[in-house]
Amino acid sequence: MFSGPKQQPFVCTTLQGAVGKQPLVESMTAPGYPVFDAIGNKLGFTQNCSIATFVTWWYRSTGNQWKALPGAGVSLADMARTTLADGRQVDFIVRQERGTINRFLYSFAMLAPRSENVADPDVSLWNGRLEYWFQGGVAIGHSQGTLHGGAMNADILGKGYAIAHSSGNNTGTHCNLQFAVETAMMTKERFIERYGVPVYTVGLGGSGGAIQQYILAQNQPGILDAALPVQAYPDMVTQTIHVGDCELLEHYMDATDRANNKWRVTKNRSWLVGMNAEEGPLGNVNDPLAGAKTALGYSTAIGSSECVKAWRGLSPLAMNPHYGQAPNQALYEPQSDIAEIRWTHYDDLRTIYGVDATGAARPTWDNVGVQYGLNSMKEGKITPDEFLDLNFKVGGWKHPSQMVQEGFPFLGPFSPQTFDPWSRRNMNLGPGAGQPAPRTQGDPLATRAAYTSGMVFSGLMPLPTIDHRQYMERELGMHNVHQSFAVRKRVIQKMGNSDHLVIWFTDTRPGVAKVSQSMEAMSVVDDWMNNIRANPKKTVAANRPARAVDSCFDVTGKLMHAGPEVWDGILNDKPKGACTLVFPMYGTSRIVAGAPIEGGIYQCALKPVETALADGTWAPWLPNGAAVAKLMQTFPEGVCDYRKPDQARPS
Repeated sequence: MFSGPKQQPFVCTTLQGAVGKQPLVESMTAPGYPVFDAIGNKLGFTQNCSIATFVTWWYRSTGNQWKALPGAGVSLADMARTTLADGRQVDFIVRQERGTINRFLYSFAMLAPRSENVADPDVSLWNGRLEYWFQGGVAIGHSQGTLHGGAMNADILGKGYAIAHSSGNNTGTHCNLQFAVETAMMTKERFIERYGVPVYTVGLGGSGGAIQQYILAQNQPGILDAALPVQAYPDMVTQTIHVGDCELLEHYMDATDRANNKWRVTKNRSWLVGMNAEEGPLGNVNDPLAGAKTALGYSTAIGSSECVKAWRGLSPLAMNPHYGQAPNQALYEPQSDIAEIRWTHYDDLRTIYGVDATGAARPTWDNVGVQYGLNSMKEGKITPDEFLDLNFKVGGWKHPSQMVQEGFPFLGPFSPQTFDPWSRRNMNLGPGAGQPAPRTQGDPLATRAAYTSGMVFSGLMPLPTIDHRQYMERELGMHNVHQSFAVRKRVIQKMGNSDHLVIWFTDTRPGVAKVSQSMEAMSVVDDWMNNIRANPKKTVAANRPARAVDSCFDVTGKLMHAGPEVWDGILNDKPKGACTLVFPMYGTSRIVAGAPIEGGIYQCALKPVETALADGTWAPWLPNGAAVAKLMQTFPEGVCDYRKPDQARPS
């Protein structure tokens, strides 16, 4: 429709997960994915992975399992019952329609009576509300993906909601959110044609599934009427900025500066990476490679930073064209087409970023002018000499065209020669003694395109929204909680206020079963949407129900604090609010380097070292002549001036 050429090669997954069908034959000859009959004979090939639409009926057992619904004459002693909002108690039977739209697998599910005409579905048990399930993950495309179990979420279906889901709205399938927006539009259109116009449509999904809700609301109004992002980031593409710093900084602490005892203290690693670092008494967050690093002469800490626990391996997945793959890719014909794929995040978005003269997608990652550890130096956690050494030696990433395949622990058996948990073989660490390690410059055409395509969340979010998450900083979960406030800051900058954006945190503890507030949030949004329907002349914020307010909950899901002031001290200069005090927050490497909390700056504005000296950038430190000379050698183009906007952003 509008997302550009379809990705090829494209690998089918219709036999995996919740479908179990051979795709339809489109051609008798390759290229494409092979299609087989029931006894294994090859019938032909497909490039679109389409399947015929089919409908099945399931019932929920008293043992909380989905089971295939037998014919009407079969008695079911284990049939569960569910109570609807109007008080009706009905058999817990669900109709599920599955098929393909825009090459991806889709599912529609809702309560249904035991006997109905498949050609004329009975929607009498549907409450008229559609929940669109979005799913997270990190992937680099060329695959159809699989349907997620959330497509049959019993808690939601049992309340009378319908659920729509597509594997194309799963960032574990691909990260091209133009494809995702296009797919959501087409999928909802199909739902309306089949079942009617919903009273409203609310999004629900975590991580990449939360990002899709923000991008969808920004880029394609009308698909969603409300949003329930879980474990959110503002967007997918700008997360790569600080995540790309992770292994550069871990490598500096482990290898380059291995003699510095500071880096043997786990918590100290936050001074550079910004994210939390922990040492777990039960070992649940400890670095599994600490022993190997020590044996090979590297420095280490027993525990981990979030860079290690949560993000290790994702930098090569995003950047290294040799590292990725798609499920079932060995079946695609010809294999020469698969061999030509550049497995990078950039290539997954090549229709957005564009390609260079070699045909490779343009990369966005940039660290020119970034002063790693700046705030930690200003606070006295690292010395000026350590700050200078870090920035002189930290380096950057090679262009994807110069990268080589990964070593252990990503691929191959362990050996001293292959050991490379940092992907150092793909770093710019030269050219040699006396010269700073080169930084990496992103392609300005690619970074501009990330903005103009809408892949960067600008803060335009007009929908009733409850951004809720579990607090997992102690476990070094990748969903660092400050991201909810990065979202809020962008919304305030774009829209003037964030009165329609509610933030909820629920506490967690290692070893304690986690509680989710999603069902409570759905109930609050339902009240909110009812208010909007009853009072259409009022603003979204003016229609908020009493429970649509900033809140935090304990590990059991019990409300601890609620009110407009509970998160004070994060985005304002007021004393810390009640929830702010309970939930410590951390940052990123770029925030430590002086960037604002909303993040997302691809290419910082640069100011000369002389200007930085004059405006007190390094105060209270006053560099002497030798330090100034090293700063100029390290930052010949200048240092980041975060008072100015992203230079990649179109004016």
